[in-house]
Amino acid sequence: MPALRIGLIGPLPPPPGGMANQTRQLARLLSEEGLHVELLQTNRPYRPSWITHLRGIRALFRLFPYLRELWKTAGRVDLFHVMANSGWSWHLFAAPAIWIGWLRGVPVVLNYRGGEAEAFFRKSFRWVRPSLKRVAAVVVPSGFLAEVFRRRGIDVHTVKNIIDLQRFDSAGTRAQHQQDCPHLLVTRNLEPIYDIGTALRAFRRVQEVFPEARMTVCGSGPERENLVTQAEELGIGSAVTFTGRLDNDRVAELYRSADAMINPSLADNMPISILEALACGVPVVSTDVGGVPYLVTHNKTALLVSPGDDLAMAQAVISLLRDPALGERLVKAGQDEIDAYTWPRVRGQLLAVYDAVLASTVNGNPEQQDAN
Repeated sequence: MPALRIGLIGPLPPPPGGMANQTRQLARLLSEEGLHVELLQTNRPYRPSWITHLRGIRALFRLFPYLRELWKTAGRVDLFHVMANSGWSWHLFAAPAIWIGWLRGVPVVLNYRGGEAEAFFRKSFRWVRPSLKRVAAVVVPSGFLAEVFRRRGIDVHTVKNIIDLQRFDSAGTRAQHQQDCPHLLVTRNLEPIYDIGTALRAFRRVQEVFPEARMTVCGSGPERENLVTQAEELGIGSAVTFTGRLDNDRVAELYRSADAMINPSLADNMPISILEALACGVPVVSTDVGGVPYLVTHNKTALLVSPGDDLAMAQAVISLLRDPALGERLVKAGQDEIDAYTWPRVRGQLLAVYDAVLASTVNGNPEQQDAN
């Protein structure tokens, strides 16, 4: 029997965001299962390179080659697996893949992610709904997103994000920590939605108690210059390191050198960085936005605070630094739950969705149910 042919559509690093990393990892894991994967990258470099500087126009230089490749790929695969997000990413990349799949008779598994889905749907659902009616199955990684879709009458399959425990684990060499010189870590891209500024203000408060504390901000993005300036204005510039973009192996090393990880997001779905930190033995302080409370539980597997509250964030970090046993308890509880996010557990869930979609296509099952 020939191998199942999957057209996997999504972004790839760089930038090393959650969806890009998940796309690359999924392509590798499916290929290792013996499936034939054709990977169609939605964020290919602009050609010619000078187009990068022409905002608005540059999207067309990426869109037309993308549409051509979608059409060609649809003629070679059994189904499309589309990694989707909110905003312009939906309109430029996910929707065209859905419609080309529908036109060419290729069933589409829509893998929707991102913490801004509710706001996006409230504003644009009349434009999104026709495309959703043409997908064979919707897959989401969290109960949070499942509720967003079900409120609109759309059935979903919950298939969790995948964490690579070969890379992110606590079995590696942990740095020797000094209680009076703690190391805090932020591993989010430098974009407004991740609110790194609140983490910097919280760190300034932490330094009032632990003057030798230091912070590493790992990520790249348009807010870097503003954040560097903010750190200097807060008087913490010499204690904060902005690493820029790092590969996953280097990020894993940073986790193992950290005493706490801060996730200051204003909106979020299922941040894999929280799982990575716990897997590496690092206690987590996070905002309680979006899908985060579906991923970790306050005072059981992490400490959760309200978004934008630098005082509460600092107090949570200080409590971890003063009470190492608390951090150990949170990490142990978190690690007990991480197995659900490993490929051996996720594999069967995803392949079952593929099997159901292909079976319904053969049997002439109607399209994805209409939304209310």
